[in-house]
Amino acid sequence: MVLKAKEIRDLTPKERTEKLHELKEELMHERGVSAMGGSPPSPGKIRQLRMTIARIQTIMQEEGEPK
Repeated sequence: MVLKAKEIRDLTPKERTEKLHELKEELMHERGVSAMGGSPPSPGKIRQLRMTIARIQTIMQEEGEPK
C-alpha cells in the first residue's frame, strides 16, 4: 500500500497513528513469511512498506506528533 505525502498530510493525527500501526503489523507479517522460507507474493512489498512507514513517521515528526 503506497501512500503519497499529500495523502498522509490529509489524514488526521489519529488516522496517521492507526495507519502506522497497521503498516507495521503488515511488515512484521511479511518478514515472518520471508523468514520461514516462503516467497512474498510481491518481491518489493517489504521495501514499499518500509518506505511508507518512514514517510508517515517523517510527516508526524514535522507536525510535532508523538509516535
